[in-house]
Amino acid sequence: MHILFLTDNFPPEVNAPASRTFEHCREWKNAGHQITVITCAPNFPKGKVFDGYRNKLWQSEVIEGVRVIRVWSYITANEGFVKRILDYQSFMLSAVLASLFVRGVDLVVGTSPQFFTACAAYAVSRMKRVPWVFELRDLWPESIRAVGAMKESKALDWLEKVELFLYRKANAVVSVTSAFRDNLIGRGIEGGKIHVVTNGVDISRFNPREKDAELVRTLGLEGKFVAGYIGTHGMAHALETLLEAAAKLKARPDGDRYRILLLGDGARKAELVAQARSMGLDNVLFVDSVSKDEVVRYWSLLDVSIIHLRRTELFTTVIPSKLFECMGMGIPVLHGVAGESAGIVEKEGAGIVFEPENADALCEGLVTLAENPGLYAKCRENALVGARNYDRSTLAAKMLTVLERVARG
Repeated sequence: MHILFLTDNFPPEVNAPASRTFEHCREWKNAGHQITVITCAPNFPKGKVFDGYRNKLWQSEVIEGVRVIRVWSYITANEGFVKRILDYQSFMLSAVLASLFVRGVDLVVGTSPQFFTACAAYAVSRMKRVPWVFELRDLWPESIRAVGAMKESKALDWLEKVELFLYRKANAVVSVTSAFRDNLIGRGIEGGKIHVVTNGVDISRFNPREKDAELVRTLGLEGKFVAGYIGTHGMAHALETLLEAAAKLKARPDGDRYRILLLGDGARKAELVAQARSMGLDNVLFVDSVSKDEVVRYWSLLDVSIIHLRRTELFTTVIPSKLFECMGMGIPVLHGVAGESAGIVEKEGAGIVFEPENADALCEGLVTLAENPGLYAKCRENALVGARNYDRSTLAAKMLTVLERVARG
């Protein structure tokens, strides 16, 4: 089977969509299928093309047996709603045009979080007269409303109508959460064609290791209990809560014991750096995004991983993929996301759940794990055991079963 996969994020980018897509495609290729990915020049999240690449009409490479075609798109940083829409739409058009030169396709997959890629997948499937699958990673445009990136308008209503049209036209929908599936069914989409394949972890890459001694020295973390957030610094993440917690930790008699590390980039990073500086938070370290090969070194620095999203109803339906990465590393979790993902943390016993945007609760959970070695060791053990339930290769095989069924009609 020849699978054509459309995505606007792919390695060497290191965000969750890029990792999931590549690791699934690699597994499908190893299972004997031909995979072609159409994507753009790597640039997320800074909006700057990575070294070794150019933003041109067509460039091609092979990554671990997966053919990758990169097309031109309007590139901008992960900030500014109008510019991002232009980014998404330009990739949609370029991807459709590039697909004309990909022969012998049996199935098309288009992945969110933004659905213009899914629009392209639908158009390509019609042109090639083959079935298509919508991989649903985010309820977009509902997430626009959730973070207040755009005011209520007829444009948002129209986008929602397009969203529902795509769900109806897809031969199958692969959702990353059960809550997304329930949402679609509640809006009239046939439940029988919606399949749940959660995010997961490549346990061959994310596994327990000693703290990276060189980074410990470089960052001045000797003897410190390090809590860290690794990921996008965006509107959805409300990372000012971590800064408020850092201020509370600093005020404790043993406050110098603790450090909070934030690694990544995003629309709000500059604002967060300025806020930390104005608050005099010398116990907070900001680190720019690093490559996929390097990020594991930074995970190793963490005694505790902080996962956090804004307190809004929509985010009770999401499962941040970094949850599985820190479980694979055996790092206990401080989980500030309500809903389905909190249920996973509690079921697996991998850490402590706290109320989103509650700095007091975050601080209390962090100190509890730091001062209770027995609880810490139990969470660490549970995280490692639980990670096996979210092995990426197993989940890729589960999704491949759906794709094969769709391709057979």
